[in-house]
Amino acid sequence: MISKQYSLKGKENFEAVEKKGKVFQSESFGIAYLKREDDENSRYGFIVSNKICGEAVNRNRIKRAMRESVRFLLTEIKPGYDFVFLTKQKCVRKMTDEIMKEVREAIKEGGFLKK
Repeated sequence: MISKQYSLKGKENFEAVEKKGKVFQSESFGIAYLKREDDENSRYGFIVSNKICGEAVNRNRIKRAMRESVRFLLTEIKPGYDFVFLTKQKCVRKMTDEIMKEVREAIKEGGFLKK
């Protein structure tokens, strides 16, 4: 579980990231990100729509897998970003470990890790 200091909260914050930010696409999800003008901890939000998966059990499984993968990388990710993970239909058919691996790879490919 990610602690509250790393959680992106509030509809206005999610909308700001989606409108002002850029999107990095992965196979099973997109990462909308916005560079803030500070050096505070990066914050993360996760969206799994009812349209993607109607069953709450699967939506929660996907979010848990993504959160856990991000939690392992917290110390390695650059500060000052807001991230929103937007899932695609392909994510529903993946196993938890596959989702976690893809999140790690996407963060590395997106250039969000400290050097």
